[in-house]
Amino acid sequence: MSLASNVLLGLLSTGPQHGYELKRAYDEHLPRAKPLAFGQTYATLGRLERDGLIEQTGRDREGGPDRTLYAVTDAGRAALGEWLDTVEPPAPHVTSVLLAKVMVALLATGSGKARECLAAQRAAHSARLRELTAVKSDPSASLGDVVAADFAIVHLDADLRWLRTTLERVADLHREVHA
Repeated sequence: MSLASNVLLGLLSTGPQHGYELKRAYDEHLPRAKPLAFGQTYATLGRLERDGLIEQTGRDREGGPDRTLYAVTDAGRAALGEWLDTVEPPAPHVTSVLLAKVMVALLATGSGKARECLAAQRAAHSARLRELTAVKSDPSASLGDVVAADFAIVHLDADLRWLRTTLERVADLHREVHA
């Protein structure tokens, strides 16, 4: 099941909601994550209903179009519990556009272009790190904003350490790639 499906099940476990409310809650509780599109919200609700994990519990029209109210079923609660109890395994493979770009730069153009790529990426990562650090000191930031910023900062910090180390190894990598 997709991440969006599991998050929507979790949101519905707090009580019945309409699709619009679910989309708004998703975006509110997962700040700085990729927002959930309305189309994705309703497509996901359709799959969850088809699979018996949620059900329609009513319709209303409060000054607008009909809105369907959804609630999680017992099967949905069980599926949510199973997902929450499952430990996420560490990624078995390193997949990163940045890693691929550096290796291709070394293969195709040499160490100079790889250094340029790494330096430009380091500047972009550092700028994003400053933005996220500012979020943490913003008095209007919600706790969700701060937790999301902490998560991103830790990942950016790891990327910055990798960028620095790789910049130090470019000449060795270039020799190895072209050996």
